[in-house]
Amino acid sequence: MRQEGQGLLVGAYEKDGRYWSENGTPMDFGHELLDDDLERIEENLLRAFDRIPILAEAGIKRVINGPMIWAPDSSALIGAVPELQNYFCCCGIIPGFSQSGGLGLTLAQWIIEGEPEMDMFPWDLARFGPWANKAFTKARTLDQYANRFKIHFPYEEREAGRPIKTRPVHEKQKTMGAVFGLSYGYEHPLWYAPEGMEAVEKYGFERQNWFQPVADECRTLREAVGIIDVSNFAKYHIHGAGAADYLDRLVANNVPLEIGRSCLTPMIGLRGGIAGDFTITKLGDEDFLMIGSGIAERYHQRFFDMVSRADSVNFESLTEAWGGFNVAGPNARKLLTQLTDADLSNESFRFMRSRQIKVAGIDAVAIRVSFSGDLGWEIYVPLDRQLELYQALFDAGRDLGARPVGGRALLSLRVEKGYGSWSREYSPEYWPQEVGLERLIKLDKPEFLGRDAYLAIKDKPPREKLVVARVETSDSDASGGEPVFLTDGTPVGRVSSGAYGHSVGASIALCFVKTEHAAADTELDIAILGIPHRAVILEKPPFDAEGARLRA
Repeated sequence: MRQEGQGLLVGAYEKDGRYWSENGTPMDFGHELLDDDLERIEENLLRAFDRIPILAEAGIKRVINGPMIWAPDSSALIGAVPELQNYFCCCGIIPGFSQSGGLGLTLAQWIIEGEPEMDMFPWDLARFGPWANKAFTKARTLDQYANRFKIHFPYEEREAGRPIKTRPVHEKQKTMGAVFGLSYGYEHPLWYAPEGMEAVEKYGFERQNWFQPVADECRTLREAVGIIDVSNFAKYHIHGAGAADYLDRLVANNVPLEIGRSCLTPMIGLRGGIAGDFTITKLGDEDFLMIGSGIAERYHQRFFDMVSRADSVNFESLTEAWGGFNVAGPNARKLLTQLTDADLSNESFRFMRSRQIKVAGIDAVAIRVSFSGDLGWEIYVPLDRQLELYQALFDAGRDLGARPVGGRALLSLRVEKGYGSWSREYSPEYWPQEVGLERLIKLDKPEFLGRDAYLAIKDKPPREKLVVARVETSDSDASGGEPVFLTDGTPVGRVSSGAYGHSVGASIALCFVKTEHAAADTELDIAILGIPHRAVILEKPPFDAEGARLRA
């Protein structure tokens, strides 16, 4: 809109969006504009006229109506395509002028050096899998476009395009009050509404309607027994002659030598950072099960393919084929003992051990480990037996106080235990010595992915340290991304994960803080909702820092 050389540009993200050229941009299309369509943005124009009345009198000089490129979450799609060799993408860039320079640099680093210097997972094309089909993409992109400038809240789950994938246990979980979120295409339980409460999530910047149900789930697990669906973990079966050698050259820790042993291990990136963290279990001779982050399965495929493996080594994803549950809490052993003849005593089945056993008559892999930080086992079975196992667990746990536990409670449990999570605390951007994983790197091994890169940075002092802080707050908790300051206002870090620790009665935040300020008892200010909240760095995690409950 222009008059005498001056004007005002008015733009609109209308609710009634349109798709254009769905089957591919025409090869002869350049920067042409589409036909004017003011009726579609009439509501937006009227709002603009109401806000700036002169616009209604000035008249419209020119209409610019052209196509925009959108991804299902409105972030760019960048990176090496995992299924192809030397094929890179950089598309889905909405505000091209502001993002193209940085994305161009990132892609150049990726092509030339094999890995960008920054953690790009939130924009990495590998965050989507084959499940992100055309129907999902259309529903999601229109929702993102229409709500581009809506106020968004922590933990917000968009409903558009869902459900797209469910597991056999989904309907049962729904009847138990489950509220679901999207986890790499699957509907996955976040929390469970108690009887009499509508299973609908509310959003806001302060604690919402799920705060008390999550508190109850945490309390049940810590005091009795909780059943957590961990089917969203990535599961890989690596077997055949040479499997042990391949895995030993892939990860930084020593792969278990003894059948029935498990280990935790980082995988090192090309710049020496944390490309992944896994639990590896030896099932038999040259037979291993590896558990990792479910959202990173396609992302991790790139690293798996960087290490050569013999033709005799079979690398198979079981993520779609297997389901799993973590049975955790002081009554976990009592519950599982009712369903198996296996000896689950501490003397016979110690922490970080595994067995192939029958649970409720179902062949299962049982690993004594728990992301909750409590006594527990992860039980994995074929997906077609998932619902049967779930029902059996609750039947056996009825008199032991068993209840389902969702992802929000698991967040609280792991944060108060000080456990990091991939893409939050662990990423290629962070060095092992910054996140406390250097003890799991075995340099006596002559070869493993990223070994030389790690050697180049291992003696450098940490730039930042991952710390656990207790936060003084009454109605809101850090959720990730909040800036961290010294009490004089000096910026020194940021929150990576946060939650109310229901077992310890305090709001807890995992933070990256500049090393010189990362000492225990250091007071900080964490800006939650832009308001400084006093916090103190703890010497150790507030819940069972010595791991006695894990080993009980």
